[in-house]
Amino acid sequence: MQVFTCLFRPSALKRSDPPILHQVAGVNDIDPVFKALADPSRRELLDRLHARNGQTLTELCRGLDMARQSVTQHLGLLEHANLVTVQRHGRERRHYFNPVPIHEIYVRWIHKFEQERLAALHDLKTDLERKSP
Repeated sequence: MQVFTCLFRPSALKRSDPPILHQVAGVNDIDPVFKALADPSRRELLDRLHARNGQTLTELCRGLDMARQSVTQHLGLLEHANLVTVQRHGRERRHYFNPVPIHEIYVRWIHKFEQERLAALHDLKTDLERKSP
């Protein structure tokens, strides 16, 4: 069974525009996310969008030592991984950061490894407190 989430377009768009449907990443669907996050240039683009969402391609290219075409290709991979969504605002295309796939990686991979370490630290703290006078 496939699960879908709905990311609504910003309120500036017409009400007649349908919401965008994105499939929630499952275990097999997070490979594009790992691939997208593996490149420092793509991480820089995500950092820029996290700092200020809704930037155009021109705004994202400012200050990067990269050709506009390269930025476009990186944004395409980020879109494929569902880390960036693009919305048209008149003649402009605005890019928005979608943190959901990163959170899914946290839930699927990072969280379970963190729990064991935190439990071990808690046990160590408890033991040390019992032994202290």
